[in-house]
Amino acid sequence: MGLSPRADQRQVVQGGGEPWIATRLDFLINWGRANSLWPMPFGTACCAIEFMATAASKYDLARFGMERMSFSPRQADVLICAGRVPFKLAPVLRRIWQQMPQPKWAISMGACASSGGMFDNYAVVQGIDTIIPVDVYVPGCPPRPEGLIYGIMLLQKKIMSERAKDTTLRREMEPDPTSQLYIPAPVIDELSEPFGNSVHQTRSGL
Repeated sequence: MGLSPRADQRQVVQGGGEPWIATRLDFLINWGRANSLWPMPFGTACCAIEFMATAASKYDLARFGMERMSFSPRQADVLICAGRVPFKLAPVLRRIWQQMPQPKWAISMGACASSGGMFDNYAVVQGIDTIIPVDVYVPGCPPRPEGLIYGIMLLQKKIMSERAKDTTLRREMEPDPTSQLYIPAPVIDELSEPFGNSVHQTRSGL
């Protein structure tokens, strides 16, 4: 199921008895990255169960080179947020994203992670793209494993289209600050303090 080189992107040359391949460096790097993504699961609700089913034997993420789950953010390159994110977890999600090495990508799985879903209230983040950049949105409540697989394939296509000469490519630390939904880091910390979180234990009101 992995991405394979197209005929116009590779050339097999036989000379001196030793075959060799000529291709573009961007294509070779992106091909390796797209077919060896190491996911960092961030499951908080029912979407996480569907993600587990996707990694199980019937759907088999190993076909995409993603069977190696990275429960350490420092050894992962694609964050899969599966489920709703309350403000209590918002600083934790941001910290995990910041600890992931570049290059890295994010998949927002399900309606709750993408837009807050049915939880339109003061306690739930209305879309994780307000606190971290998102590359692929997978709709559904919860989406079936086929939906997540399709999202992964879209992410692979996006990675294959990246170019090293693009200087804006690795601006992955913050979402778009011009968006009206953008929440700066200090505001996230302030909003999460009444609920408590595992990143900042202090309370501004004390």
